[in-house]
Amino acid sequence: MAALLEISGLHAYYGKSHVLHGVDMLVNEGEIVSLLGRNGVGRSTTVKAAMGQVDATGSIRFKGNEIIGMKAFRIAHRGLGYVPENRDIFPTLTAEQNLILGEKKGKSSRWSLADMYRMFPRLEERRHTPAGVLSGGEQQMLTLCRTLMGDPDLIMIDEPTEGLAPKIVDLVAGYLKELKNRGISVLLVEQKLAIALEISQRVYVMGHGAIVFEGTPHDLRGNAAVRKEWLEV
Repeated sequence: MAALLEISGLHAYYGKSHVLHGVDMLVNEGEIVSLLGRNGVGRSTTVKAAMGQVDATGSIRFKGNEIIGMKAFRIAHRGLGYVPENRDIFPTLTAEQNLILGEKKGKSSRWSLADMYRMFPRLEERRHTPAGVLSGGEQQMLTLCRTLMGDPDLIMIDEPTEGLAPKIVDLVAGYLKELKNRGISVLLVEQKLAIALEISQRVYVMGHGAIVFEGTPHDLRGNAAVRKEWLEV
């Protein structure tokens, strides 16, 4: 199994605040990997650094090429997708217009509008509705689908189930499994341990800006000390 995203010795700062302290992790082709940890430990900063949105030092290689220091749009063109926690929809455009904006230009894509509407029928019902008046769950679906329309090889998703109703959480979990079935790798930042352990092949746990555990979901389930120190409230 080939490595798709390789992060090594990653340090990142916000002003004088040193947030990431030598993060090492990787995501292989066709793999779902979860990055777990409490709020404020640096999980979101890690994926933002990979997407070129945070100044960082170290190495971030995607499909074998160094991308650290590259502009975000160039990283996206290489096939790395990112779904931010704050969703970043275009509120005055319709749901369908938001999806079309995410479309991959010039080359065939694994994904179409029909795929999006099949996975999330509610989006088709609301396709002519301004995105700003959609519910939180609908906006999350829209952001996920808009990123997919760019046909990424790996998609990084930051807290996709935050604030969603249980029924929508189940929808999102099903969506993530479908990505894997289509050969798309996923790096998932998630608070809900049950979902992460159910759908991931491997998990990383972060604490104080560094990786403190790496293993399979089975390994983490069996390690009460790690769960207590770094995950449980």
